[in-house]
Amino acid sequence: MTPRTITELAAALRDGSTTPQALLADALARVERTDKDLNAYLSVTRELAEQQADAAARTLGDHPDTASPLCGIPVALKDVLCVDGIETTAGSKILRGFKPPYTGTAVQRLFDAGAVCIGKTNCDEFAMGSSTENSAYGPVGNPWDIERVPGGSSGGSAATVAAGSVPYSLGTDTGGSIRQPAALCGVVGFKPTYGRVSRYGLIAFASSLDQIGPFTRTVEDAALVFAAIAGHDPCDSTSEPRAVEDPLASLGAGVAGMRLGIPREYLGDGTEPGVRASVEAAFRVLEAQGATLHEVSLPSTDVALSVYYVIAPAECSSNLARYDGVRFGNRVERASLTDMYLQTRGAGFGNEVKRRIMLGTYALSSGYYDAYYRQAQKVRTLVSQEFEAVFKEVDAIVCPTSPSVAFPMGSRDDPLSMYMCDVVTLPANLAGVPGISVPCGFVDGLPAGLQVIAPRFEDARVLRVAHAYEQATDFHTVLSPYAGKAA
Repeated sequence: MTPRTITELAAALRDGSTTPQALLADALARVERTDKDLNAYLSVTRELAEQQADAAARTLGDHPDTASPLCGIPVALKDVLCVDGIETTAGSKILRGFKPPYTGTAVQRLFDAGAVCIGKTNCDEFAMGSSTENSAYGPVGNPWDIERVPGGSSGGSAATVAAGSVPYSLGTDTGGSIRQPAALCGVVGFKPTYGRVSRYGLIAFASSLDQIGPFTRTVEDAALVFAAIAGHDPCDSTSEPRAVEDPLASLGAGVAGMRLGIPREYLGDGTEPGVRASVEAAFRVLEAQGATLHEVSLPSTDVALSVYYVIAPAECSSNLARYDGVRFGNRVERASLTDMYLQTRGAGFGNEVKRRIMLGTYALSSGYYDAYYRQAQKVRTLVSQEFEAVFKEVDAIVCPTSPSVAFPMGSRDDPLSMYMCDVVTLPANLAGVPGISVPCGFVDGLPAGLQVIAPRFEDARVLRVAHAYEQATDFHTVLSPYAGKAA
């Protein structure tokens, strides 16, 4: 059976042609057929899923007209999202065996809507990476080419949707970790405005940058998931209290009359020719639908990468200080407390996590705080102000999601070359604005992504522009080889 979207499955559940239990059985069978190769899952939550499927069936039987569109539909969760009693490792040895005593807000909202959680997906350790090669539990393969990376850090969540195992999943985006793997795996990936989705129950990497969002096969599905998980949460002090605009109300309004900006800095020499050609063709599609295109400038783009790799590691250094072997997670027993700390962290953290902890600790240390961290925060303000200025001229920005398509595993062992993967996604995190990636073509058989960015709290606008492009093309309908295998 060809993988179906949330919208299609919701209709099938209501017309009686399928059941939540049947969808669960199909999803588990698909994971069984594909995951030996992909390694997209760290755990399969069969018992929880069976309970949720039974509950969803009762809801659909008793209240079919008022049940959520997500009721009875399988979902996978990135393994940085806490679920009560379910092992949550963040892709790290140091949290092996950790079972949270509560469920995070965004996840609970899905559960309240009747979602059926089939498992926790693999990711770069503590969400630090752009290829999902940094997981302590092995790398994830790309469903379009198993020898290539799926992007990161939410590679498992992107790969399972691209492989057709589930119609949607949740990931997190700190510097591009939803949008970049979405582009590399040929699916839709949406990063909401910072503060729109509660971070309560998210194992933090960089608290001022992290945001939870969905992977889906269509923009409409992304809007459905966003509508379910967005909204104020008193458990998250950074949660935005203002009401969330209905993302479905204007989804089909099109782009006629909209002014779309193309940042000259986002199509630099580092962009692969095939990606550039795909994105420029996408620009012409939007123009044909009545949008006008305008070149704009975001001058701080060339320093945004440096700013990010001061701020994010600094916050990582602070957040990961709690993993010391005392309160939870793995512990290496030693005679002295200091040795226990050192040995536990040395054995529990991988190389990339250690690298970022050391970078961040250095940037926050006495004598360097003003020179690095404080200065980076000042430049971050400039990045935000540049976005604000551009959005006075245009309604949204359109650009590549990633400067390259999926690259071979092990081909970027230099940290700087890996960090460059996020050069056109991380500025949106620094500014806190929403962004989405939608499939826009293929380069030698590998997907490329178009990124849409809009002002803060204009999440519905991002979805509207992306939906307009998607409806005029058919790239989102092309299935990966593993989606065919899953069927």
